[in-house]
Amino acid sequence: MSTDIKAPVFPESVAEGTIATWHKQPGEQCSRDELIVDIETDKVVLEVVAPADGVIEKIIKDADDTVQSGEVIGIFKEGASGSSSSGETEEKAEATSDNSAADTDKEEQPETSSGSDPVLSPAARKLAEENDVDPASVKGTGKDGRVTKEDVQSHVDNARSSGESRAAPGAPAGGDMPKVDVAQGERPEKRVPMTRLRASIAKRLVQAQTDAAMLTTFNEVNMKPVMDLRKQYKEGFEKRHGVKLGFMSFFAKAATEALKRFPAVNASIDGNDMVYHGYQDIGVAVSTDRGLVVPVVRDVDALGLADIEKKIIEYGTKAKDGKLGIDEMTGGTFTITNGGIFGSLISTPILNPPQTAILGMHKIQERPMAVNGQVEILPMMYLALSYDHRMIDGKEAVQFLVAIKEMIEDPARILLDV
Repeated sequence: MSTDIKAPVFPESVAEGTIATWHKQPGEQCSRDELIVDIETDKVVLEVVAPADGVIEKIIKDADDTVQSGEVIGIFKEGASGSSSSGETEEKAEATSDNSAADTDKEEQPETSSGSDPVLSPAARKLAEENDVDPASVKGTGKDGRVTKEDVQSHVDNARSSGESRAAPGAPAGGDMPKVDVAQGERPEKRVPMTRLRASIAKRLVQAQTDAAMLTTFNEVNMKPVMDLRKQYKEGFEKRHGVKLGFMSFFAKAATEALKRFPAVNASIDGNDMVYHGYQDIGVAVSTDRGLVVPVVRDVDALGLADIEKKIIEYGTKAKDGKLGIDEMTGGTFTITNGGIFGSLISTPILNPPQTAILGMHKIQERPMAVNGQVEILPMMYLALSYDHRMIDGKEAVQFLVAIKEMIEDPARILLDV
């Protein structure tokens, strides 16, 4: 029996998607719930699995084709049997000569090969080609030694890390461009299509700057009280909760308390309406290889520091593996971004529409500060609050940032709500 392979039903915030990779080809055997195709949207990569045991009868939408919500992208034949590897033909299956079959595989099947060459999935081969990786240098962890997409990505990450560690001071680490040996005077370039996610990020950032009356106010906070508190309780905290105590949870709780006092900062703009939210869902910006994503920690007011840390770690892991769901990145009433982990000393974060404010954390830097007429060396951090002046007055923005500063410099205020 033949059934349609359809794109998932996209949420209202997602207009369309793009076929990223077909993991199975027509005639190739599929098991029930086995991944057959990835669809990339402007938020996440959606996975489509086989509805039953059988084979893909026909592919209607090829890689890089645009698809709509619920659109038919292929035909699946339930109960049918097919080849065990992508692209194999009936002639290969019926071949009696091992040498002949090996030659056929080599010529007609790019995903599989004979001899000592590794067996690559289509997604792994595509990623290897994009990063100029020799498949023979990648160790496969899949079934029968098959090289998976994750194996290639891990190889690329390790190569970049080792390359950066060996780089001479001041020498470029290479970035996204593969390192190649070129003659002096040559000027190599690499053209890579912009992913749907990165294109969406660019569009939203431009929109935020053109549609909103965006301003940024700055302050600085003494991190010593939080650092001392963290140092005192970090071992007991990790032993009890199974997670390390970080700085983001303190800022999330401080922001939550400040949002209660200044509802306009927790609001959003919908056309000519101002929408005030009676809850605090805080987005935490996470940088990934595909681009910036902002998973949302829901109802932060009801969470403890340990719960927040666990959520952040969970989202960070999912983001790195490309497993974040659309529902985990939709909504949000306020956003926190931490450029300090990359060494940023100060910046002006851009709004995450339709939210009206975003808090930027930065690098902790020891600086001489005047304290009670004396000069002390203190670990200081610059804070930046970008806000939409259509919704928030300067007075509210400054007071909101000062409230966060006071709670971080005296963490007991978070507990006592003072």
